[in-house]
Amino acid sequence: MDLSVPKPRMKPPALQPGDTVGIVAPASDIKPSALAAGCATLEQFAYKPVYLDSIFDRDLYFAGSRQRRARELEEMFVRDDVRAILCARGGYGANYLIGALNLARIIPHCKIFVGYSDITTLLTYFCDTLGFVTFYGPMVTKDFARQGGVDLASWQAALCGISPWEVGDESGMEPLAEGLAEGVLYGGCLSMLVASIGTPYEIRAQGTILFIEDVNTKPFQVDRMLMQLKAAGKLTGVRGIIFGEMLDCVQPNGLNHSLKDVVLRVVGDLGVPVAFGLRSGHVSRQNITLPLGIKASLLVTGHSAKLRILETATTPALAPAHSKS
Repeated sequence: MDLSVPKPRMKPPALQPGDTVGIVAPASDIKPSALAAGCATLEQFAYKPVYLDSIFDRDLYFAGSRQRRARELEEMFVRDDVRAILCARGGYGANYLIGALNLARIIPHCKIFVGYSDITTLLTYFCDTLGFVTFYGPMVTKDFARQGGVDLASWQAALCGISPWEVGDESGMEPLAEGLAEGVLYGGCLSMLVASIGTPYEIRAQGTILFIEDVNTKPFQVDRMLMQLKAAGKLTGVRGIIFGEMLDCVQPNGLNHSLKDVVLRVVGDLGVPVAFGLRSGHVSRQNITLPLGIKASLLVTGHSAKLRILETATTPALAPAHSKS
């Protein structure tokens, strides 16, 4: 299988109330109490959460061994009763699964796959090498486990096949550089995007509206990572850039430059529209779900910034399946 050749885009079946959602832990270990809280919210949303008992395994700071995590993810893709796969949390360790996954098992079973942070590695890998539409959005032990952690409007629009739909006034986005662009929505956590450079799963950002976010990272560190993306040619051909909320990405010691000043210094000469503050990934509240691999447009004026999703991210829902006992 030649994974270097771009694959035709594959959209997963839409998610419906009553569907079974499989929960996986591809990276760091999880707390049972947080998982229970997240599952309770999923049940309130009329979904049926399922997970393997081994999800509570621990190996150093990982949710069990590399092989356990890889087999867990494969099983959720293969299971007929599971309609969507939600990550319990990020942390660190998803990169270990590249090379450990049996892609031949996964490819015939394109499904909704949702996560953020460290899960960026798997989201972009599936998007680039398999052609899957993936979803940058809320996770079970984080956003679903706290009140008001999930933006329901974008969750339903992204996963239920709505088109077109817009991320705008309530998203937190502010204008940085004006312009209008169309491209494929793509991206994720900045640290993970940079970590892909020089690997077999290096990101493919040309022709995209690139979403970039991170957490608890000083402005000079954001600068350094953006400069690495730029020097590696990963910003060449990007049609627009949207930064996330960038939670706790502040300069200590009272220095007077803002993160917006820093990022605009690096990307301001690209001649593309740039927005800042979209509340997806590491956020303070109401995590917005973004479909990766889908055509979108970005309009930035002097007063506003709006992201418009131009096509459905899913196909019509499948008929109900019987749960496994």
